[in-house]
Amino acid sequence: MSSPSPASDRVALIGCGALSTDIAEICEQRGWAVDHFPLPPLLHNSPKEIAPRVEALILELMATHERIAIAYADCGTYGALDEVCLRYGVERLGGDHCYDLYAGADVIADLSRQEPGTYFLTDFLVLGFDRLVWRELGLDRHPDLRDDYFRHYRRVVWLASRDTPDMRRAAERAAGRIELPLVVRELARTGEEGQAPFAQSLAVLLAGPLPQRTDPHEGTPAGASQITSHVMEADRNRSFQPASGQPETSS
Repeated sequence: MSSPSPASDRVALIGCGALSTDIAEICEQRGWAVDHFPLPPLLHNSPKEIAPRVEALILELMATHERIAIAYADCGTYGALDEVCLRYGVERLGGDHCYDLYAGADVIADLSRQEPGTYFLTDFLVLGFDRLVWRELGLDRHPDLRDDYFRHYRRVVWLASRDTPDMRRAAERAAGRIELPLVVRELARTGEEGQAPFAQSLAVLLAGPLPQRTDPHEGTPAGASQITSHVMEADRNRSFQPASGQPETSS
């Protein structure tokens, strides 16, 4: 009887917590054995902290993992994250921000050219809009601040990976809260192999032979992935606080 692969044989994936659900779905769909170390989405409110936090985690994981990858785009670090990646010989996801990851950089650029005043929402922001945007911006206490944050926006574009009736109602409610019309841009489901941009980007990041989940009783690859998520206790309950104007979420 064989035992599961030791941690050193697995890929350590450091990423934004806003991407956690999609990372888990992709890894499960492809059967990858990955140890996922999510950092809080809150860091996007202080992007200067992203590179140092990633570097500290790289240094910690070098003792236990042979392969480390970074599930962040640049995310407002203006090259600082790239410097960290270069220093330690690790790769990150491409793109400037999470919207590029989900829809593709060309699509985001085109939507922004069509209407520069576009406020993007991902599924993550739709689900947590009240907590992550409305309350964190203080609009629940001071609704008169709406124009201070959103006067330059003309529409909300929801980058919909999961366009269900419940999600659509949540997106409509979010757009209504900030008094903007909603445009739904349907994307390929994250878990659809070879289709969704984020799935493609993650596959490129993790290119090469990846350890597969092993059934400890049979010693053969099992049907589902073995993804382990390690959430730092101090970050477990911290919510993302968007900066003024357009929030950046998922990397």
